[in-house]
Amino acid sequence: MPGHVRIVVHPPSPSGGRQVTVGREVLGTAYGVIDLYEFMRRAGVPKDDVRLEDAALIDWQGGGPGVWS
Repeated sequence: MPGHVRIVVHPPSPSGGRQVTVGREVLGTAYGVIDLYEFMRRAGVPKDDVRLEDAALIDWQGGGPGVWS
């Protein structure tokens, strides 16, 4: 995945989980960081290259990596 593409982790939904998108593509609903890592792996971002606090890679909306519900 090119470095200029950002993953967006949307605010938690009332039913739980957070939608994860890249551009207009919905990767799925994550219920924790393990799900997020899997979505990023499928999108071509190796887990070793991911820092959850990296604002250049991940746009956390509605709370950071500790907020899931």
